[in-house]
Amino acid sequence: MIDEILRYNRSFVSQERYAPYQTSKYPDKHLAVLSCMDTRLTELLPAALGLRNGDVKLIKNAGAVVSHPFGSIMRSLLIAVYELGVEEIMVVGHYDCGVQHMDGEEMLRHMGERGISEDRIRLVESCGIDLRRWLTGFDSAEDSVRATVEQIVSHPLMPDGLVVRGFLMDPATGRLDPVS
Repeated sequence: MIDEILRYNRSFVSQERYAPYQTSKYPDKHLAVLSCMDTRLTELLPAALGLRNGDVKLIKNAGAVVSHPFGSIMRSLLIAVYELGVEEIMVVGHYDCGVQHMDGEEMLRHMGERGISEDRIRLVESCGIDLRRWLTGFDSAEDSVRATVEQIVSHPLMPDGLVVRGFLMDPATGRLDPVS
């Protein structure tokens, strides 16, 4: 699949089909959107929000969560705010999320089936990582969005008064429901 994508890319560039997408690194709407990586949202989320290339900083991960206060998601949001002019942040989770009810023990079993040895698991755990907890999802998408908004707002390096709001999206229709 990657080789197929590379062939397409060479054609895309040689035919200069990139021209309509050219923009600056600064988001025109001064907005960052933290969203889930769910494939149903790839085109639906920007379409449902009326977003075009260059409008926002779009950050995606499994579940639209901040799993560590000094991890890559928070770092990306801080860079967006302090270096790229972001003034508002939307956290957009969605209904029927694959991370909801994800079982860390089951994920470890899947890793074993794919050749990850118990020794490697123990090595990671010996570094103080609780893999079962880290790989476990959330019970409520609404509570997860609420907790992520709170983590961003209360982060010691985020400026006071930053607008951060949470939403859940219907992955079939794109409807947004606010999470208070």
